[in-house]
Amino acid sequence: MLDGFRQRWRGATLRHRLTTFYTTLLVVLLLLTALTVQTMMRHDLERSLENDLADTQTQFTELVPSLQLALGPTDSDGLAEARSKFPSSVIQVDPLVARSQTGDLQSEWSAAQDEQSRLALLDFLHRQSEAFRLRPVGIDPAAPLQLSDHELTQLLESPSGQILINRSVKPQFADPEPMRILVSLTPLKFQQADGSSEEMLAVTFIGRSLSSLNRTVTRLQLIMGGLLLLGSFLAAIGAYVLAGWALRPLNTVRHAVEGIDSQNLQARVPVPDSDDEVEALAVAFNRMLSRLEDSFETQRRFSSDASHELRTPVTAIGGHATYLLRRTELNAQQRESIQIIQRESARMTDLIGSLLQLARSDGGVLQLKSQLLFSQMLLQEIARELRPLAESEGAVLVPAGQDIPFEADPDRLRQVLNNLISNALKAGATRIELGSTQPKPGRVRLSVSDNGPGIAADQLEKLFDRFYRLEDSRSRDRGGAGLGLSIARTIVDAHGGHIWLESQLGQGTQAYVDLPVGNLPALDDDDIP
Repeated sequence: MLDGFRQRWRGATLRHRLTTFYTTLLVVLLLLTALTVQTMMRHDLERSLENDLADTQTQFTELVPSLQLALGPTDSDGLAEARSKFPSSVIQVDPLVARSQTGDLQSEWSAAQDEQSRLALLDFLHRQSEAFRLRPVGIDPAAPLQLSDHELTQLLESPSGQILINRSVKPQFADPEPMRILVSLTPLKFQQADGSSEEMLAVTFIGRSLSSLNRTVTRLQLIMGGLLLLGSFLAAIGAYVLAGWALRPLNTVRHAVEGIDSQNLQARVPVPDSDDEVEALAVAFNRMLSRLEDSFETQRRFSSDASHELRTPVTAIGGHATYLLRRTELNAQQRESIQIIQRESARMTDLIGSLLQLARSDGGVLQLKSQLLFSQMLLQEIARELRPLAESEGAVLVPAGQDIPFEADPDRLRQVLNNLISNALKAGATRIELGSTQPKPGRVRLSVSDNGPGIAADQLEKLFDRFYRLEDSRSRDRGGAGLGLSIARTIVDAHGGHIWLESQLGQGTQAYVDLPVGNLPALDDDDIP
């Protein structure tokens, strides 16, 4: 799972990464804010409820003398009157007979050092509470409130003589509900049978329902959840827009760089006036382009000058070799040597011509003379011209396909197709098919397919590199210099087209030239062959 997330993160664009990062950050901040607000609100509500419980406890303690509470569960008139005074509270009183002061009971608890003595005191207090408990108000008498040993220990050890507990309480004739209960250990006056009153300790329970508080918190959670969802949505949109705005200068630089190649190195990247890293990047790109332009210009000038300087002596060498072969008497070894000189000079002449053509193309001097062509007619003419060469190599040329009108430079396009056919013959193909199709409106696709030995897939694109040859010895013997496909790609690129190879070892090779049909004039029936 983590690896999958890493792969998706690496494959995402910078804009999506920034959007994800800032959206996550804002969502986390909103979530923390929501949790903080909810916690503070619940704390404030609980504090308010606890204050109300403390006020109710104080008021109840002050009201007890007038209630004339009697011991035992048979007389509930006093607490019933308290119910009318505190309608939203539940009240339970557990008298502890023979205990009159909180301090005395706590001292007795502190004096009980061993565990057995403390357990005995706790058991005694539990029995006292159950024996003399007044009939509770707002609580089902069958399910009164009772403290555990731990809670009673906390109450005895509390300096204030009070503790707060949460308990599910079953009201009379109703379902149980959660309540916050203030438990106090406080002296109260109780009515004796002879009419006198006596003060003794009692455990009083003053409770208030938490249902209202929980409903308020639940509503707050729903509101905060809705705000969180809305905030997350707005944060995602805002982060996406802001990331796009922040990356706009970088995208401008990227698009400008993508449009620059060896044919237009004089172009420059627009420099945004942002005084930041993007501006520095654009300036660095422009400086790099200036250096590349100087380097390419030096290379083009060298290729052109060297080719011009070499053409004359190579032509002279070839001319003198031809003169010697025609005008002088030579023995067999001399004739063979001069023939080699003649062949190599011819090869050098072709190589120099190719270098000059590439230099002109690199310098943007390659001019096209486009005219209306018909694909099938063009392929038939090329097949007719090259048929003697193919037959001398033991191969056949077969033109086929649709006849599609398009605009192109016929001489340059013949040079491309001748090169592809020549490569097929050099590879040892015995059948070469020339085809033309229309893959989609506005395009024409010419193809040269052979039944040669094929080419490995990892070599196909390298064949378009200058001076790259699959088999150097064979290519050199057959006159190849490794520039033919480079020149073909240059010509096709100048036409606004695309050239590529497809091949499998042992199954032949297919070369495709995809070109735009151009702005064709309206054709009459007489114009169509």
